[in-house]
Amino acid sequence: MLEEMAAVEENRTWELVDPPAGCRPIGLKWVFKVKRNERGEVVRHKARLVAKGFVQREGIDFEEVFAPVARMESVRLLLALAAVRCWKVHHLDVKSAFLNGELAEEVYVQQPPGFVIAGEEHRVLRLRKALYGLRQAPRAWNIKLDASLASLGFTKCATEHALYTRRSKGGLVIVGVYVDDLIVTGAEQRDIDTFKEKMKSMFRMSELGLLTYYLGIEVEQTGNAITLRQSAYARKLLERSGLGECRACQTPMEEKVKLSKDSTAPLVDATSYRSIVGALRYLTHTRPDIGFAVGYVSRFMAEPREDHLAAVKHLLRYVAGTRDYGLVYPRRSRGELELIGFSDSDMAGDVDGRRSTTGVLFFLGACPISWQSLKQKVVALSTCEAEYIAAATTCCQVVWLGRLLAELTGEEVRAPVLMVDNQSAIA
Repeated sequence: MLEEMAAVEENRTWELVDPPAGCRPIGLKWVFKVKRNERGEVVRHKARLVAKGFVQREGIDFEEVFAPVARMESVRLLLALAAVRCWKVHHLDVKSAFLNGELAEEVYVQQPPGFVIAGEEHRVLRLRKALYGLRQAPRAWNIKLDASLASLGFTKCATEHALYTRRSKGGLVIVGVYVDDLIVTGAEQRDIDTFKEKMKSMFRMSELGLLTYYLGIEVEQTGNAITLRQSAYARKLLERSGLGECRACQTPMEEKVKLSKDSTAPLVDATSYRSIVGALRYLTHTRPDIGFAVGYVSRFMAEPREDHLAAVKHLLRYVAGTRDYGLVYPRRSRGELELIGFSDSDMAGDVDGRRSTTGVLFFLGACPISWQSLKQKVVALSTCEAEYIAAATTCCQVVWLGRLLAELTGEEVRAPVLMVDNQSAIA
């Protein structure tokens, strides 16, 4: 708590003032968290001073709250590009990032619990900069970071607003932003070191070295490949589900299983079902092999029943046997930056609405970077129509990926290859 208060005071976040007429100061509270690394070891005991932003009113206490973060497809594309070009990926963390955001609105908060100044109990704090918990805090921090990167010569990607590039005679530097986590890669190590030093002069930074753990994903960088996996997350999910020591099975789903929303099986606990399926959806960030199965069981979260839960448990047993599976991006000094997309669909696979399911998978060279499995929005009347709808969805995604790749590299990217297995749809 003392460390957090020291950071707030060093940052000149607030000033003590008399409350203006009609002022309703926002309350503050302390939030405590034990931070762990990818192996589950305790690395820090953290105290955070948080504003009770839920009492803020739009148009009175705040205006703009939106702040972009990198999509997982963008993060995987960046890592795949680094693998193909044999670059190292570095990790930076901004300490107390939201305290750097400068507020456009007048915001008053109460004095923090345990740190009320004796004799000044009636006074309030007027914020100069943002606090965690304020509705506008993410936006204020993003504006500050965007201006700081622009001052260092970085250009925001028009296709993905959380990626920044800088080109110079020395080479290319790319920065990916996810709130206060920055991943940095580029052709020249000295350019990356220079960037780190300049960022440290602007903000209080944690230098985390080469990227090893990011958004729950374990990253291993070797001379031959960059590997992504979520082994620790999968283990934690299995223990939470009560299947930590279960017997593994060989497939994510039983073959030709058909589940329906009109099932007459007994109901199960909906909260528990949604929690497990939600956690499985996060696991798909490095596991395209379970994408279809997770999408399928997600259709029954409104009213889950025993047969739906049995399918989820089957999927968890598959995860138990494959918890160390992940993505491998091989390093290739002369690798081709070629996007290859695969699309497929079933025909009327949804027994309730008779809608088909689209499956999409993209590779950058030999690196899988984007995938999805989703129910189509219309009812296809033929296999040709279902395949064509899937191919159109794939085209939309590959156009975006191609534009992003061209922006990141500054090079003209080869026309993407789209693989479709239906002759009528191709024609």
